[in-house]
Amino acid sequence: MLKQHLQLKLGQKLAPQQIQLMKLIQLHTLEFEEELERELEENPALEVAKEEPKEEEYSSLEDSYETEGTESIETDFDVNDYIYDDEPNYKTASSNYSADDEDFDNESLLTEGQSLYDYLMEQINLINISQEDLKIAEYIIGNLDTDGYLRREVKSIVDDLAFSQGIYTSIDKVEDILENYIQKLDPSGVGARGLQECLLLQIEKKVSSNKAVSLAANILRFQFDALTNKHYNKIIQKYDIEEEDLKDALEEIAKLSPKVGGNFDTQTITINQEIIPDFVIQVKDGVVIPMLNSKNAPTLRVSEEYKDILTTYSHDKNSSEHKQAALFIKQKLDAAKWYIDAINQRQNTLLQTINAIVKFQHNYFITGDEKSLRPMILKDIADITGFDISTISRVVKSKYADTPNGILYLKDLFSDSLTNDDGEEVSTKEIKMHLQEVISKENKRKPLTDDALVVILKEQGYNIARRTIAKYREQLNIPVARLRKEL
Repeated sequence: MLKQHLQLKLGQKLAPQQIQLMKLIQLHTLEFEEELERELEENPALEVAKEEPKEEEYSSLEDSYETEGTESIETDFDVNDYIYDDEPNYKTASSNYSADDEDFDNESLLTEGQSLYDYLMEQINLINISQEDLKIAEYIIGNLDTDGYLRREVKSIVDDLAFSQGIYTSIDKVEDILENYIQKLDPSGVGARGLQECLLLQIEKKVSSNKAVSLAANILRFQFDALTNKHYNKIIQKYDIEEEDLKDALEEIAKLSPKVGGNFDTQTITINQEIIPDFVIQVKDGVVIPMLNSKNAPTLRVSEEYKDILTTYSHDKNSSEHKQAALFIKQKLDAAKWYIDAINQRQNTLLQTINAIVKFQHNYFITGDEKSLRPMILKDIADITGFDISTISRVVKSKYADTPNGILYLKDLFSDSLTNDDGEEVSTKEIKMHLQEVISKENKRKPLTDDALVVILKEQGYNIARRTIAKYREQLNIPVARLRKEL
């Protein structure tokens, strides 16, 4: 049986303008420039002001556009809506952008290079083999990853050749072509099915009469597990050699490349972009001065030409074509006006956020010592600025600042806190620095275990659990003790 009932729901929807504003806030300098160029191309009613507008340009245009006896079509807009009576707040704010208008080199570096696939195909086509074997070889090369490895099972390649190429072959045939043709190509190690095979292919092309090279080859072939686990004593006992002999062999292994395809472009054309700081932070006479990169503060205005066109079309209320044209121009002017407001709001948001961060981390910017970083989370900056936490997150995401201590990733300034034995809150970044310092000074022949690190840090006033030490160590890309062992 059907029943009718009423249900009240409370929901919130973001307007397209709000979504666009959030996207603008999140963009870093290079992306912002690209977005700005795209908007300028799409909306002819928006333009970059080459000079600061004069005061008289902001005066009312009522006398110009509404003379006595002039009639206009019935529309719900006014040309005066597109005239700014005041400069945007961010233009009059103190230290809003770089005073010296520093011009960072933000041009993309476009480089043309040869891919690993093309390089291998050039070589394989010079080898005298049958057409069928050549097709199999080409298919194998096409299945190599960017590091030069063949990660797929040979059986899968055999199946693919049958279904997609109509070539019916065997596993032995594919392995024969792989080992006798592909793996003989340059660079050495290409076509390997794992790290051990990759290193072996490289070491076997070296002079075998060299004692260190021969020992290195034997270790890679027969003692690879012991090598990766750094069980050096086991290797020394196995080959009845001196420690110096093992050192020489390890030096030869260290010269080998685990990723032989790394020197080739993954595509024929690669684009490399330099980091362009979004903020400039200067320290003068003990005062920290945050500024916007001038490229983040463009001076935009509504096109005077489009405003004149709108006024012209507004005078004729009888022409439907003129009315449609006027409505179209109004849409473009509305979009330009809103976009200028959005850009102004973006700059204000960025400025208030960086000012709050500088205020919170004042000692760090003065000293440049990471140990002086205070524990800081997004909520701290949100409370200072009055913005939502999500807005702060968008501001710091992918943003960089040019500081006296170098280019700084803003997100690196944020960290949680822990309480030391003195009851003081310290940044987790400070603890990580102490951890890294302790490990850097350890005896590499007998590296410190996580349990030993717990004891040492506890003596320094940091009462941290072993699992926390392990987490921080992994975040610092520091391996476990046995993998840090050296001869």
